[in-house]
Amino acid sequence: MDRALDILVAFTAEDTQLSAGELSRRTGLSRPTLYRLLHTLGQKGFVLAEGEPQRFRLGPAVGHLAHVWSSGIDLTTVAQEGMKRIQDETGETVALFSRVGGERVCVAELPSRHPLSFKRGVGYRERIALGASGRVILAYVDDETVQAAVRAGPLPFARKRFDEDLAKIRERGWGVSRDELIEGAVAIAAPFFRAGGVVAGSMAVFGPAVRIDETRAAEFGRLLAREAQQLSATLGWKPAAD
Repeated sequence: MDRALDILVAFTAEDTQLSAGELSRRTGLSRPTLYRLLHTLGQKGFVLAEGEPQRFRLGPAVGHLAHVWSSGIDLTTVAQEGMKRIQDETGETVALFSRVGGERVCVAELPSRHPLSFKRGVGYRERIALGASGRVILAYVDDETVQAAVRAGPLPFARKRFDEDLAKIRERGWGVSRDELIEGAVAIAAPFFRAGGVVAGSMAVFGPAVRIDETRAAEFGRLLAREAQQLSATLGWKPAAD
């Protein structure tokens, strides 16, 4: 069983089809053992063989298991521990946003314990072109979706600066906005992804500018990026190999 599982996890989003030689190198299995296990996996629908020379790919049985697994995931539940760690370390309001078309919707929130604080509330929704928690999502979608988001309404600043902000988010893995949707408020956010590298939403911290200077914003950004990556891994995302 251990060796059969090694075969299945040898496939990646970048290498969806592999030859027997490639599988042998990745798993360390001899050709006779490899082919015997591939035959069994094929009978159960976990692996398909096609082409000449023969190449292998994951079969529909893997998709069925993925569907069962993803159907049982409650996003707000699996994100709670990470959100609590962020709240404990920052002391500020922490929110989880899910992407819904051209908008993001707040699906969970842990409010700050400070008297002076900002929060959006569960159910709050806004265009993904506005605010850090939206643009960190927009930074990882295709060009067509970006253009649609731009056409959906006015941008917070000039298009050149807007595009530069998206590029900066991709470079460091998190984004920040100030005085954009609420005067005096700072938002820092990082995106999280589902299996296949599809951006699914964002984790964000909100607080007043009097407590969050540029240094603190960068600290929060790196913390959010780490927690968002951990959430992504729980949802089945794997970073691309270098």
